[in-house]
Amino acid sequence: MISKVTENAFASRRQSDWSRLEQLVHIVALKGYRGLSRGDIVTIPPLYSDACADLASAQAARYSAPLVDYLLSLTATGHTVLYGVAAREGQTGSRAATVKAMLEAFPRAVRARHRSMLLSAVLFLGPFLVGAMVAFRNPDFAFRIVPESTLRPLTEAYAKGFDAGRAAGEGALMAGFYVNNNVGIALRCFALGIFGGLGSAFYLVDNGLSIGAVLGYVSSQGAGSNILTFIVGHGSLELTAIVLAGGAGLSLGWSIVSPGNRTRAASLQTAGKDVAVIAFGAAVMLLMAAGIEAFWSGSSVPSSVKRVVGAVLWSIVLSYLLLVGRRKRPEEAAPWT
Repeated sequence: MISKVTENAFASRRQSDWSRLEQLVHIVALKGYRGLSRGDIVTIPPLYSDACADLASAQAARYSAPLVDYLLSLTATGHTVLYGVAAREGQTGSRAATVKAMLEAFPRAVRARHRSMLLSAVLFLGPFLVGAMVAFRNPDFAFRIVPESTLRPLTEAYAKGFDAGRAAGEGALMAGFYVNNNVGIALRCFALGIFGGLGSAFYLVDNGLSIGAVLGYVSSQGAGSNILTFIVGHGSLELTAIVLAGGAGLSLGWSIVSPGNRTRAASLQTAGKDVAVIAFGAAVMLLMAAGIEAFWSGSSVPSSVKRVVGAVLWSIVLSYLLLVGRRKRPEEAAPWT
């Protein structure tokens, strides 16, 4: 039996979103759809989606009938308003609102799971730095982590540089390779989190150490500037996406290991809402990174330009994850109490 304290904590945490959706429904009832601003319209899809997930969680956790009835009513009226807005906005407007809502939902989900994201960053970046420093000082160490047959051709390629660019058609070929490789890494970091998070932790450490060892070894051979110039263009998307995918896997695993007062199924369902959004967003980031890596990072564009663009991309990615989708909403008392 779920305690009242747990139900009250759940309601208190989610009340601001419910109140905001209820407020928008009330505006439509009084003034019609003309009473909604553009900001209100964009807000409705994520609020409605979250309310539906909250209803499922409340039912799975067997919360009190008044709370479940309230959420049933809220999702029913929210559904009417959502599809009324979609019809009024038309296909183009609705599509634009949906895209905007998705763009805001991703960084909000990342911030909601910030503890898992920070742990993932430590598990990836810690071994990355260790691998890079040790391999730079002792190049033989890299051969214990990455096969020599892989390291030596990479070193030769980076030593040569990219002044001549890539041959015609090579960019498209490399894009396919990068998509397959990068998405495969992120998928393992995320999906294996189902095993209590241990699978995600292992692949984060393994990939961080491997990438760091490659960087350290190539740098020890005198091509450090070239490899850093190559990485900086797409690294903001690729490396960040691996950390986010790993964090999503850790969050998924922790919801099973420590469900709190919920059942494991209810805990997994609650975590799954944010985790699915993060996994999808990370996949999109990796697709973008593959395109940049194939057609930009290995191009003949001057190194100074690549570094400046890379720095700008890092700023954009971090600002997007930290700032986009933040909203302040007034707190109101629970209407079912």
